[in-house]
This record gives sequence, structure tokens and C-alpha cells, in this order.
Amino acid sequence: MKRKLIAIALTAALSLSAALSLTACGDKKSDSSDGAETNTSITIAIPNDATNGGRALLLLDDLGYIKLKDNANITATVLDIAENPKNIEFKEVEAAQVPNVLPDVDYAVINTNYALEAKLSPAKDALALEGAQSPYVNVLVVKEGNENSDKIKALAAALESQKVVDFINTKYNNEVVPVVENPTNGFDDSVDYDSLKGTKISVAATPVPHAEILAVVKDILAEKDITLDIIEFTDYVQPNNVVESGEVDANYFQHTPYLNNFNEENKTHLVVVSGIHVEPIGLYGGKQSTLDALK
Repeated sequence: MKRKLIAIALTAALSLSAALSLTACGDKKSDSSDGAETNTSITIAIPNDATNGGRALLLLDDLGYIKLKDNANITATVLDIAENPKNIEFKEVEAAQVPNVLPDVDYAVINTNYALEAKLSPAKDALALEGAQSPYVNVLVVKEGNENSDKIKALAAALESQKVVDFINTKYNNEVVPVVENPTNGFDDSVDYDSLKGTKISVAATPVPHAEILAVVKDILAEKDITLDIIEFTDYVQPNNVVESGEVDANYFQHTPYLNNFNEENKTHLVVVSGIHVEPIGLYGGKQSTLDALK
């Protein structure tokens, strides 16, 4: 009987040891030098709106980390991913919030305006950036029918000025790139500035870099006794809504593909007045400090 009990105990101990060994093997995760876990998916946060999300996916496609369907464009979604060899799990987040989730994901694709706001340097901190040929020019936008008014022509001339071009080049060091081909002296000869004296022009903008750039425009317009009211928003929806409703004269925060998609989805009547600058979108590291986990 005693020998039988010993045999049972030894069998149980061996079974427990084997079970623990199997459990350890199943739970083991191979860490890369920067903390990547090879048997789990890589998480990448991207903007959840139609065009910036598509823009993020196009960047990842260009980098070779995913392959989109042949007909995919700026409105691509995760449903348009044809191949995902890196087993990437996408976290779709409102564009303004993407920098906030960066510590919780491996990587994030962040719009430059929100990256700058979060004290991230596209030149120093981004692991990958869109090329300089980015077609996503940030534009001055008004409600259709107002684009030829003296108020808007005066605003556009100031925004297209050499002072603004010089400010962008100095302030952002190629992280924001001006695209104005023939900068003005700040004023439009066809505008009756005397009739605009005492006038207020309101513009909706995101804080960085748009509101900062508009601060230069404010000084230019002040020379003609015109007040520029810069109204800051942290999202990409309300700046268009307030221009459509007539509450605000213009906005400056978006690129043309986003505007076109917004007009189509919301039946709004917003038009481009002028293209001012480009902000290359970038891929930033969260839990990962290099691109090794994606190789």
C-alpha cells in the first residue's frame, strides 16, 4: 500500500511538472531588443476619418508593411487591405486623439498638426514620413459664393504673403512646407481696403500650425485696420460646420481630399480659396522605438 501511494504521488508530480512546462511554452513571448513580442500582433493607431485614415494606410502600403487593393485611394479603410503579412492590428482613433494613445500601441500614424501640438518633431521623432511630393495641401476654405468678396480676397492675400512663407520656413524647419508659388506683399490691389476698415474677419483653425500662421496674417491685416478673429478648434468637423452655417467666414486646417469627402458626406457647400502649405503625415513609435518589429 505504501509503495502504491508513493507511485501515485510520483505520477502526479510528473504530470504537474509536464503541465507547467507546457503552459510556460505556450505563454512564452520572444522579445525583440525594443520590446516587440513576436507571437502577438503589432498594433498601429490611425485616424478614423475617411481621408486621413486612408492616407495613413497609403503610407503603410508605400512602406511595404501592408498591401492595399489595387483600386484603393485616399478613402481606403482597413477593409481595403489585401495583404497584412505583419499581422498588424489597427486601432482607429479620432485624429486629434491619436497622439494620446501612442503609449498604448506599438506605432501610430499622426497628422503633423497634431504631432506638433503633442511636442513631437516630424523631422526628429517620426520613424517614417510621407515624401515631399505629398498632394495633401492645406487650404483656406469658405462657403461657396463668398470666395470673391473683398474680405476673403484680403484674407487670402495676407495668407499668401512672403511674411507667411518666411514664418513657416523659419518656425517649422521643413516640417511644414509652404507651397505658395508667387507670394504677395500681403495685400491685393483689387481690394478696396478703405471700405474694410473696422471690419472683422473670422477664421476657424486648429491650434498648430494653423492658428500660429494666422497670427502673422492678423498683424498684416491690422495694418489696414482689419481685425482677424482666430477661433481654435481641436477637431476636423466643427471648423467646416461653422463656415457652412455662416457663423465663421473661413477656415484653415484641412487638405482638399478631406474637404471633398466632407462636402459629399454632409451635403455642404465649401470651396477652396487658396493652397498654403503641406504637412507630411508620419509614422511614430509608441511601445516600439524602431521599425524593427515591422521588418
